Amino acid sequence: MLWPFNHFRKPRLTPRGTIEAIYGMIVTQAREPIFYRDLGVPDTVNGRFDLLLLHLWLLLRRLRTVQGAGGGAAGLSQALFDRFCEDMDDNLREMGVGDQTVPKRMREFGEAFYGRVQAYDQAVEAGGEALAKAICKNILNGTGLDRAKRLAAYARASEADLGRADEAALLRAAFRFPPALSEGDTP
Repeated sequence: MLWPFNHFRKPRLTPRGTIEAIYGMIVTQAREPIFYRDLGVPDTVNGRFDLLLLHLWLLLRRLRTVQGAGGGAAGLSQALFDRFCEDMDDNLREMGVGDQTVPKRMREFGEAFYGRVQAYDQAVEAGGEALAKAICKNILNGTGLDRAKRLAAYARASEADLGRADEAALLRAAFRFPPALSEGDTP
């Protein structure tokens, strides 16, 4: 059944099922126990949020590189960000945050997202240990630079793997994140 005013909505460039699949991959990867058990990511709401942001940033960063070629990368980026916002809104409401407070918290999530994107982008451009330092600050609460170096090595490996996926693979969720580096692995 079509709703009477659907023609006023902006059309989605990527099917909702694909968005759900890709966002599900991001969430699943961010929930991998190795990050919390071996790499020191705090197993808290904030720790999980920050790891989710890291994975979302990695994919959105890759999608920015294919946007110039045309196609659906820009639409996918926007749809993934929208899905992230829906997820954060849903989580706030499940935690009992009231309707009056949700917009303020959503604004905080947006600021955190854009702040981390900027920090990680600048760190990648700076090279060296800059990404590890940014990860240490944003994900590990300023402690554990050795673990942050492993997380940075994982982020670089993820970026390389995503870089090998062509636009078609990205748009149909036919890519994978690499396994995380455990305590004994070297970056």
